[in-house]
Amino acid sequence: MDGKKTYQEIGELDSYLLGQGTHYDIYQKLGAHLGEKDGEEGVFFATWAPRAKRVSVVGEFNGWDEHAAVMTPDTGAGIHSVFVPGAKEGQLYKFCLQTPTGELLYKADPYANYAELRPGTASRIFDLDKIKWSDSAWLKKRQRFQCTKDPVSIYEMHLGSWRRHPGREDEGFYNYREFAESIAQYVTEMGYTHVELMGIAEHPFDGSWGYQVTGYFAPTSRYGTPEDFAWMVNYLHKQGIGVILDWVPAHFPKDAHGLANFDGTPTYEYADPKMGEHPDWGTKIFDFGRSEVQNFLIANALFWIENFHVDGLRVDAVASILYLDYGKEDGQWVANKYGGNKNLEAVGFFKHLNSVVLGRNQGAMMIAEESTAWPKVTAPAEDDGLGFSLKWNMGWMHDFTEYMKLDPYFRKEHHHQMTFAMSYAYSENYILVLSHDEVVHMKGSMINKMPGLGFDKYANLKVGYAFMFGHSGKKLLFMGQEFAQLREWSEERELDWFLLQEPEHQALQAWVKELLHLYKEYPALYELDNDPAGFEWVNADDGYRSIYSFMRKSKSGKKSLLFVCNFTPIAREDYRVGVPSGKDYTLVLNSDAKKYGGEGTRRKKVYPAKKGECDGLPYSIGYKLPPFGVAVFEF
Repeated sequence: MDGKKTYQEIGELDSYLLGQGTHYDIYQKLGAHLGEKDGEEGVFFATWAPRAKRVSVVGEFNGWDEHAAVMTPDTGAGIHSVFVPGAKEGQLYKFCLQTPTGELLYKADPYANYAELRPGTASRIFDLDKIKWSDSAWLKKRQRFQCTKDPVSIYEMHLGSWRRHPGREDEGFYNYREFAESIAQYVTEMGYTHVELMGIAEHPFDGSWGYQVTGYFAPTSRYGTPEDFAWMVNYLHKQGIGVILDWVPAHFPKDAHGLANFDGTPTYEYADPKMGEHPDWGTKIFDFGRSEVQNFLIANALFWIENFHVDGLRVDAVASILYLDYGKEDGQWVANKYGGNKNLEAVGFFKHLNSVVLGRNQGAMMIAEESTAWPKVTAPAEDDGLGFSLKWNMGWMHDFTEYMKLDPYFRKEHHHQMTFAMSYAYSENYILVLSHDEVVHMKGSMINKMPGLGFDKYANLKVGYAFMFGHSGKKLLFMGQEFAQLREWSEERELDWFLLQEPEHQALQAWVKELLHLYKEYPALYELDNDPAGFEWVNADDGYRSIYSFMRKSKSGKKSLLFVCNFTPIAREDYRVGVPSGKDYTLVLNSDAKKYGGEGTRRKKVYPAKKGECDGLPYSIGYKLPPFGVAVFEF
């Protein structure tokens, strides 16, 4: 035990703080922790089970005997604890709880840091203190990071289906360490700033993609140990890549070994089924009115960011938490004390959560996947906001995908769908997202949403991606869509990397790579995302030709960019676009280049402006705009 932290047994202060919902480091006390007592080495076990008649810990160290290690209850707070001499790291265990009716339940440890590989359901003793970190330079730099003013381009991914080892008898998963080396190389080359990992907290069913969690404090054992997971985060940080995890405080599954009816009664969930169950999802809803449950979730968020150095959490299904009637029919939900449909306890939870997490961790991000028009999601709590750093822009995503699916002939009648998002762009701190949700459940891949055949499909997607990267807001793209994955995504297989043998897929990947590097190179594309001074339409009303032109401006006024995007297959040989000054405009991105699948027509590099009103501006430049053409000029 040399060099290890001495475990401090549960005390009155622990019970008090848990009851107040402010024991932010409770995971250092509850769960399983190696230590020493009366000169003997072993493990301290503790769990919260307020209505259990009796709790014992059973495991490989005592032959799974329910009488061998009966836990001592703290009657005030409902914490049960015991020291088991001789228990060792790596051994499996569960809590055996006797319910108020005398039934015995065998539960995994809610605070365990490691779990048995599914289909096993036991927890495994693990010593987090042995993890070594060498990412201090990254963490120091992170303290200066401002997500609203710095570049954020996220590669959303599912670790188990990004790549797999072919021909192996097991599932062929990359472990965390193999994955780290492969993804770091790919993400660096492509130009993303962050990876966002789906489904890392332990979960029993692969098909849930990690959104039905049973082990909130345990990185899934599918890909290795907690030490392997930490190695991955450490490695990615040393390569300059941020790590965001999906985090699921909205609901949890009913699996017998999980949180549901933990002590034989509703413990982590609301007792009233109208409050405590999602009828659509068949899952339980956390009881946000209970301080110990809020404490569990807030401590969990802090655990990932402070213990595992994660840079941000994307909070799943926020709307389902905020609205009492989410996914429910009349008679299936209970109104709040004012008769409304807002979960006032959940509102308080989010304000508390974000204030603590962001207050303690300068530069970390809390990102809301919130699909409604709930106000002030990213406003600070003191301004009656929820306090998130960023919010997924689901409205933009919906309008964008619906427009892109249209035959170009009909786009002129829907021109406003691509301009509407700018009318509310400054109401929140937004991320533009094309996430996994858009390429599952028979929605088709991004490339197969595009109209037309062959070249037209790829050209459509190219102009769509260019519009996305020019638009105000941070960026997120789900894996595979950067090279035009043809099939819908499935967690059961790796991405179709073989497609990159085909020139059209290579060309699209090269185009996305160019957009990503352009995004990071030009502050005009990110530093004024939340300031009207950073974006200006040149022509938002050219519906007849389905062409959009706009400017992105930097704080200094230097290296501003002019985007021109043609959403039809018709070439505009004599296209003129208005510009603000009589200077030269330098072509920095041209979709017609051969490497992006274009015709490769030779083009001038510099375009001098001519005096004369155009698009309401005093000067203009002329450019031969090809079918589905994109041109980006620096000025």
